[in-house]
Amino acid sequence: MKISIMKLILLILMVTAASGEPDLLSEQAEASGVEIVTEIGPIFQKEFETATTCDRPQHQGNASARLPTVLTPSHYVVRLQPFINGNLSIHGSVDITINVVEATRRVVINMIDIITKNETVQLVSLNSSAPVSVMQQTYDPKLQLYTAVLDGELTVGSSYIFHMEFQGYLNDKLVGFYRSMYRDAQGTEKWLAATQFSPTDARRAFPCFDEPGFKATFDIQLARQTNMTAISNMPLISSEPIDGEDGWVWDTFNTTLPMSTYIVGFLICDFGSVTSNELNHTVYKVWTRKDALNQATYARDVAPDILTYLEDYFNIPFPLPKLDMAALPDFKFNGMENWGLIMYREIALLYDPQFSSVASQQNLGYVLAHEIAHQWFGNLVTPHWWSDLWLKEGFASYMGYIGFNYAEPTWGLLDQFVMDYIHPVLVLDSLHSSHPISVEVDHPDEISEIFDVISYRKGASIIRMMQHFLTESTYKKGLTNYLNALKFDSAKQDDLWHYLTEAGHEDGSLPSELTVKLVMDTWTLKEGYPVISVMRQNTKATLEQEWFRLGGAGNSSRGRAKFASDTTKPSSGTANSSSETVGWWVPITYTSQSNPNFNRTHTQQWMSDDRKSLQITGLPNMTQWIIINVQETGYYRVNYDSATWKMLHEQLKSNHSVIHLINRAQLLDDALNLARGGLLDYPTALTITAYLEKEYDFVPWSSALMNFDYLKDMFERAGGYGLLKNYLLSLIVPLYDSVGFDDNVHDPHLTKYKRVIAVKWACKLGYAPCVNSSAALFEQWMQSSNNESIFSPNVQRTVLCTGISIGGEKEWNAAWSRYTQSNVGSEKSDILSALGCTKEVWILSRYLEWAFTPNSGIRKQDASQVFGAIADNTVGRDLAWNYLQDRWIQILEYFSSGSGHLSKVIKYATATFNTPLLVKELEKFQSDYEGHLGSAVRALDQALESAKLNVASMDAYYDIILQWLENKDQSHSG
Repeated sequence: MKISIMKLILLILMVTAASGEPDLLSEQAEASGVEIVTEIGPIFQKEFETATTCDRPQHQGNASARLPTVLTPSHYVVRLQPFINGNLSIHGSVDITINVVEATRRVVINMIDIITKNETVQLVSLNSSAPVSVMQQTYDPKLQLYTAVLDGELTVGSSYIFHMEFQGYLNDKLVGFYRSMYRDAQGTEKWLAATQFSPTDARRAFPCFDEPGFKATFDIQLARQTNMTAISNMPLISSEPIDGEDGWVWDTFNTTLPMSTYIVGFLICDFGSVTSNELNHTVYKVWTRKDALNQATYARDVAPDILTYLEDYFNIPFPLPKLDMAALPDFKFNGMENWGLIMYREIALLYDPQFSSVASQQNLGYVLAHEIAHQWFGNLVTPHWWSDLWLKEGFASYMGYIGFNYAEPTWGLLDQFVMDYIHPVLVLDSLHSSHPISVEVDHPDEISEIFDVISYRKGASIIRMMQHFLTESTYKKGLTNYLNALKFDSAKQDDLWHYLTEAGHEDGSLPSELTVKLVMDTWTLKEGYPVISVMRQNTKATLEQEWFRLGGAGNSSRGRAKFASDTTKPSSGTANSSSETVGWWVPITYTSQSNPNFNRTHTQQWMSDDRKSLQITGLPNMTQWIIINVQETGYYRVNYDSATWKMLHEQLKSNHSVIHLINRAQLLDDALNLARGGLLDYPTALTITAYLEKEYDFVPWSSALMNFDYLKDMFERAGGYGLLKNYLLSLIVPLYDSVGFDDNVHDPHLTKYKRVIAVKWACKLGYAPCVNSSAALFEQWMQSSNNESIFSPNVQRTVLCTGISIGGEKEWNAAWSRYTQSNVGSEKSDILSALGCTKEVWILSRYLEWAFTPNSGIRKQDASQVFGAIADNTVGRDLAWNYLQDRWIQILEYFSSGSGHLSKVIKYATATFNTPLLVKELEKFQSDYEGHLGSAVRALDQALESAKLNVASMDAYYDIILQWLENKDQSHSG
């Protein structure tokens, strides 16, 4: 379709009126054609969506968004001039050196949100220097594919340079090349331009082969105004003034190593930096707003330790001459691993001990270590395709804990991994709507969907399991061989299996009849995990594996069945066995009361995937307990016969410290989830929790509270909530009393962490000493200046939430005012969450509106956090759900269809659904917006399944739990 002269004139007039800089875009009128895509700009977007000189192919519903493999890129020259302080347009050009693998008459590359200057497109042979004629240019906006059709076939084995000039736009979607604004201490607006290309958004900044397997080198050239700084993956090598444009220079950066498009990065800003001198081979700087430079000290000091440790761990030096880290006011993820230029949200890189909690500091260190680990897993060796996303995210997640644990060895990070990663993902992975770690994806929205807890947390959990069944020395050896063999290249999971198997057989740590592929394919190629049932007889135990599903407890006639107290066999409950005949290769470890060795985590016996039972002999007799899955190194649950559960309860009750704190957390988590899934009766599971009144370790408590949170959500609007609240208080108050409300700066890290959870829960459950202390401190805080420390940052969120919840408009406004004035990201985050605690419905309604309104004061990156805070409030729960139903399209457009925030708001809105009416409303929502869910399709499936399970659980177990609580309450009263 040809663009009309009148329409073109109209477009130019609209752009000119919008920008105030007519010369920047008027050259489009001289172009022989323009290629049009979406999201060009807020004023002239709609017109551009309908105009094109490219033929639009009739896209088939089953067409693939994947690029053909007949061409491969080897080098890019990217030149971009973003008008950050002007009309937000980007003038750009790209030269891609492409190699011909198979004869073809088409050049197909990725592109979106770009206006091509079609007459500039050229293809020149490096062999003959003769141009190849372009006969036709087409674009498929759904698949985000641009095609240049040539007049003849390209020669196999030859190389060509593809040249295109284009125009882009600095969007406000936090993806591609986008814009961000902040105000300095004087209130002056400051603009910057930054990139977020992962997973599929480099194509928004420049046309490219935007798939991870297509690696190439890059020469980046950025135009900037002289009062700003440009940073990219590699060091700056020259700055040259731009002829005819006073105050502008071209910055040219050194050529990169071979890398994927998603880790290309650049930033143009007026930031300051702090430099570390701890790395003798790499220049390391932290960049941030000049007003926040004092908050960059911890990141500056801790990163060199982590980087050096991981270099030694892998025996592979960091290959770049510099490493920059930048804290941005607006950023999609907590951090992004661009090679040599890692970018973060401010809250994930900046730390102020006066206003930032220990949780903020630990999150900072972990995210930093996660991104550093990516420099090897993802950057040096890249997943060939997003189906194996876990190859980078699983490893970065786990190695982030390993690296940060080295830097902060007293914080118990490797113990915390279990409750941070394993326990949350075990819940989601027990749904039918879960997915395999390695999953086929095609379209960018599908790719965004799998940036979830399965890829990250399950990926990390099975890597930890693999490390233990191989032993750490073998694991390290295999990883080093894998990284060295495939550096600067891409990999599939089978490549990793090969090098780990080779190392395992060389070291004798893996039985010769097993391969890592044989074992690990059972964990990566299907969803879910097993529950291992343990049936004891004399000095033997018989182990069986079944697929653990939460679904079924309410669907089975056995859903209400109590665990028979006079039998030694675990209830058969809901695990699937008939249709799901293929199991897992399960590494079994165990210890016993007679010889409690919790350090032996190397596999003692294997269960095969044929699901045959396993016999363990030589155990103590039935008067002593055993524990399977030492330190929960295996990714599975364990259910015991009733006699063993009783002995474990007695041990916890008499002296819980005999059992390793990770296994105490495991017993709590397994018991409560087995009960939720119908495999264990709730009285037995709840009885296990009773020992907590004597528990003072953070990890078991954290795991217990995650499970109590579920029960609280289910009971909060039911008549039995008072009994549950009383029971929880009977457990929480001793912990609260042991740590106290007042923080001590000299306390160990984990003591401060315990205080955070004790104070939070005591106040949440209405414990008067906690509520009164919070209310008094909040009143003082309202009268204080911004730089006063009225209370510890470790109790900050609880104090603010409590004060706002029992207050009214005055208290809310005071907190909002402090939010707008704060210079510390972690403090701003705490206030944003606390503002959702008000009981004033009209304020919550207004707050919801602000969350999705540009320039309201709430940044787009924080909108889902605000929504979640409101949805978590019993008063705001219905408001959030109604808003989501009424405004879904608005929310979709606000974030963009591939945003991870979409899944978050679905999860937040539906987390407590447990009535048939809410299930029907959720089904109607799914039906009404089918085809308009973006990357939230899978999240909605999971939300609906969870809601149905909650309904079934309330029907099956509410009365049973209530009866147990009544008996417990009477025994306390007596």
